Amino acid sequence: MAISATDSNFASLVYDSKGYVLVDFWAEWCGPCKQLSPVIDEVSEEMKGTISIHKLNIDESPESATKLGIRSIPTLVLFKDGKKLDVRVGSLSKTALIQWIKSNIDAQ
Repeated sequence: MAISATDSNFASLVYDSKGYVLVDFWAEWCGPCKQLSPVIDEVSEEMKGTISIHKLNIDESPESATKLGIRSIPTLVLFKDGKKLDVRVGSLSKTALIQWIKSNIDAQ
């Protein structure tokens, strides 16, 4: 299960983290976000130990999304050692999400 991120814990969960972190920016009213949510949770379990995955509700914590220039949701932002590596906008299948994560990790 992905961990909830908020504006108050974003820096410690993402910017201060060593290794890979994926943040799913979403909102309750977003249909594609709701489709992606169980996929994010499954990938979080399957890739535990390789990557930390967090979900940030942009309605409850808009500051972090604004600072990163998030304009559409769902948006997935991949970080390594606190630095932004890559961004994907829109819903993905489980297979596509895992491939995207692994391709970024393999490129490092």
